[in-house]
Amino acid sequence: MSSAAASNPNASLTPRDTFIQPGETAPDFILKDQTKADWRLSEALKKGDVVLCFYPLDFSPVCTTEMKCANDEFARWTSKGATVVGISCDSFFVHEAWAASLGLKQTLLADMHRQVCKAYGIYWPDLNVSGRGTVIVGSNGKVKWTQRREIKDAMKFDDVLAML
Repeated sequence: MSSAAASNPNASLTPRDTFIQPGETAPDFILKDQTKADWRLSEALKKGDVVLCFYPLDFSPVCTTEMKCANDEFARWTSKGATVVGISCDSFFVHEAWAASLGLKQTLLADMHRQVCKAYGIYWPDLNVSGRGTVIVGSNGKVKWTQRREIKDAMKFDDVLAML
């Protein structure tokens, strides 16, 4: 792997103009989590379905509510064999501080180059951040379910859990 690819493993992801849909192959990616460790979608899928929770910014009101609720429902996610992760364009340093301040158990991924949110079609160019949406990726790498929401609308966890 070249040094450029090693420093930006998602450089080959293709941006899209529309939100990814069920039945499509989920783009594989590697992002740093809040502990600065690499997290790879294809590795997580070996354990079961993965719920990708895209959100704009840590420490913002709706995002805080959403991730706290995801944390509170953590046992329900894992009882269905699912891994739930939050993805925003904040750095892993911000994720680490936010997770510590809220006591979050779930993994938070830093899409600092905006390549993953663009590859999933959920980039919000007005603020240069991810939009708000949820993608369930099945263990086969195919998208099972998606939901894109207005920035002010948190996910309805029962809807997501019903799709696992």
